[in-house]
Amino acid sequence: MSVKDEIRHKVWNRLTEEKLGRFPFPLVGRIPNVKGAEKAASHVQSMDIYKSAGVVKVNPDAPQLPLRAAILKDGKTLLIPTPRLKDGFVMIKPEWVPGGEERKAASIKHMNTYGKVVPLTDIPNIDLIVVGSVAIHPDGRRLGKGEGYADREYAILREIGNKPVPVITTINSRQLVEDNIPRDSYDLAVDWIITEEGIKETNTPYPKPQGIEWDHVTADEMEKMPILKELKGFARGTDL
Repeated sequence: MSVKDEIRHKVWNRLTEEKLGRFPFPLVGRIPNVKGAEKAASHVQSMDIYKSAGVVKVNPDAPQLPLRAAILKDGKTLLIPTPRLKDGFVMIKPEWVPGGEERKAASIKHMNTYGKVVPLTDIPNIDLIVVGSVAIHPDGRRLGKGEGYADREYAILREIGNKPVPVITTINSRQLVEDNIPRDSYDLAVDWIITEEGIKETNTPYPKPQGIEWDHVTADEMEKMPILKELKGFARGTDL
């Protein structure tokens, strides 16, 4: 087992033993749904970088559902990566969602009903990015479930010319670790850690990806993620 996997399993086991997880179970192998997610979402809503954002990209996992719903309630445009990036990104505009249906619209099951898959050419400029995490170091190094989607989603957005924007994660405070998380060049560090207890700025020293590192993209990934095929060959910052 790699060092990264050892840290992930330590956190998954801790959350399970301390009964801090929520459906779906088991927590292992996923971005764990945790108690305190609603409180963390409310802390995000108090942040200036959130208040000034018009478009927010949020991962599709269960612990970020309260925040996705809040984004729509707050009149902001929500961008959600489809699971495993199979269909790229779904955009949901607040005016497309009847009042009271924001949580349903922000769910994985119903997001395509209220929103639409957008090609790379139609993705609006994103002002804030939210990622899910399994484990987080106070300096911003993060571990997802191990498949690299959050890193790649950020890289894709930079590749098509989106400006660098703040990256935050919402977690339970028991997902914070002091372990020396190994870091690769394509890993995405976070600027803010939001827990049920409050807001912490990481002042991370680690640079964010500037685009896709194509040497790390396999032929199998190109087949499974058509958005990479769409992106391949286009220069960052140019019209697609």
